Amino acid sequence: MYRNGIPANSLEGVTWVKSRRSAHEGNCVELAALSNGAVAMRNSRDPQGPALIYTRAEIAAFISGASDGEFTSFTA
Repeated sequence: MYRNGIPANSLEGVTWVKSRRSAHEGNCVELAALSNGAVAMRNSRDPQGPALIYTRAEIAAFISGASDGEFTSFTA
């Protein structure tokens, strides 16, 4: 069982993925699939910092919302 706020570097054997649209300076969000089916999220600027843990359904809802433009107010 993984808990929110677990140090991201303690998640051994995971592959962190970031968007191709991310800045080259590393200012982005990265995701990793976990062995229990959950998804970890971390800030690439702090790769050893905390990882937030979400269910696949929560990540799917977020990605769908982002694709639909629901979060554009955060980019202005």
